[in-house]
Amino acid sequence: MFMPGRVADRDMAKEAMVAVFRRTPDARNRFVVVGVACVTLVLTGGILMFAVSPSTSSTAAAGREPREPSRQELSLLHEAGQILLRDCMQRKGFEYQPVKENPVPEARDFPYVLDDLAWAKEHGYGTDIQQDLSELRKTDANQRYFRGLPAKRQAAALTAANGSRPLTVTAKTPDGMQYQRSPKGCQSEADATLYGDLEKWFQAKVTADAVTEIRHARVTEDPRFAEAVKPWSACMRAAGHPYTSPADLRTATGSRRPPLPRSEEIALAVTEARCARTSGLAKTAQDLDRHYARSLARQYRDVRTYREMQLNALSRARQLTRKAGTSS
Repeated sequence: MFMPGRVADRDMAKEAMVAVFRRTPDARNRFVVVGVACVTLVLTGGILMFAVSPSTSSTAAAGREPREPSRQELSLLHEAGQILLRDCMQRKGFEYQPVKENPVPEARDFPYVLDDLAWAKEHGYGTDIQQDLSELRKTDANQRYFRGLPAKRQAAALTAANGSRPLTVTAKTPDGMQYQRSPKGCQSEADATLYGDLEKWFQAKVTADAVTEIRHARVTEDPRFAEAVKPWSACMRAAGHPYTSPADLRTATGSRRPPLPRSEEIALAVTEARCARTSGLAKTAQDLDRHYARSLARQYRDVRTYREMQLNALSRARQLTRKAGTSS
């Protein structure tokens, strides 16, 4: 079930992919997923080709915090990366079809509480979206292509995408987890071409992804969030749903077997969204999320670097998409 608050659910819309970063032996059981992968290919880092020299952004030069790229700009960067990946795989003798950044646009991520009433009325907790994702997995062209290759060609395709050992490009999260990737392979080539410095990009990306998890944890651990949950819980209890918190609701509903009937799922989701709004929990969560996003961006320099590298890559991305004839 597409439960609010589970970051992985959004990435399940990209289930034709696999986690791109290989872990060191002491890493915990988690992956940082950064993109749609070719069939079962574990796409990871690459060599520097057509290297871009990152320019100093006017924002950085002025000493201001760089802005976050817009949704459209992020889509542009994704599209350019897919073009580079496709071209590299083709040069190495393999087919690859670029995939959309979000093949199921209705997929949403609610890290604190389901607070979109219109979405809840249409999707409940997203079982319909999960069905769409399952269909995508069955029909994914890259998956079908990879499964149709002989075993030796499959291994060669993985190497083409991921590169080979040694995994010399490394990055650490703020809590000390270490991720590794090969400095060879089409995904690394695409990243290096688009962002200019593979090692710098890898570290910035790993940190930015980890900081998102840290932000979510700090919001839910904040006493102001706990206080805002109380009227939400009272609202839910008054509606006949005695849940102490959104997390409690997710645990109870997500573990239910069999799942809730569709009508009950939607009714419960609608009640949660209404209570999130009327109790003030939605606004408190949004305010705290913005607060911690700003403070963590100041605390971790790599978050700033991540945004700067994204912004600096936009002109290259526009050139790539125009040349490929895909720019709007």
